[in-house]
Amino acid sequence: MNLSTMSYHVADGVAHLRLDRPEGANAMNVDFSKDIREVMIAIEHDPTIKSVAVTAEGKVFSAGGDLKEFASLGDELPAIASGLVTDYHAATYRMNRVPKPFIAGVRGAAGGAGLSFMCAFDLVVAGESAKFTVGYTKAAMTPDGTSTYFLARHIGLRRAMELTLTNRVLSAQEALDWGLVNMVVPDEDVDATATSLAESLAAGASRSIGVAKRLIYEGYESSLEEAGEREAQEIVKSMATVDGREGINAFASRREPQYRGE
Repeated sequence: MNLSTMSYHVADGVAHLRLDRPEGANAMNVDFSKDIREVMIAIEHDPTIKSVAVTAEGKVFSAGGDLKEFASLGDELPAIASGLVTDYHAATYRMNRVPKPFIAGVRGAAGGAGLSFMCAFDLVVAGESAKFTVGYTKAAMTPDGTSTYFLARHIGLRRAMELTLTNRVLSAQEALDWGLVNMVVPDEDVDATATSLAESLAAGASRSIGVAKRLIYEGYESSLEEAGEREAQEIVKSMATVDGREGINAFASRREPQYRGE
């Protein structure tokens, strides 16, 4: 892949994606949207990848959309932005449906589209100094990046409305208290913690972890009966897998399981 706004490599079952435009606060532009779509396609179709860790170079995870670049486009902006959003949303859809956990490590700020991006992750590690803001209406824009789908699911409708309409800035501790992030660690530990978590998940029963992710998202949209039936089908399938048999036998034998992701 020829990426210009991020770096990417795979090691030991973990896809390592690092936003790498610190001079532009890792803001999202046309190149970013193309890069992230290409990376997500690669992740979706690489069977060696069991989990994904996403971190960022510099002091800011992502400041959101690149408003300086947008301002330079003049009357061409709407047409160009349409392509940008199409690519970016396609990447987010894949991130959500791929049965592999995505972990974000957030230092500095996550604002606007940067916050939307973060909301699409399954687990989020935040640094102690991290700040979070929706920010769209402050620039006379409306939410995008699928934040209107994910944000309220994480923190509730009333709080999502407050953040979106008032552009309130949340501290890392507030984000933790509200359920926007999963844990807060010292800034210098963010990247290592996110990576370690991804490695731990990749080394575990990765098939069942991936299916569990899908069941939770689909269950949120389902009736009780639909969710229950889906669960019943999947747990029976799990019992027939290599890892499923290993997990049961290891528990019964009081030993540590040796999973193969199968």
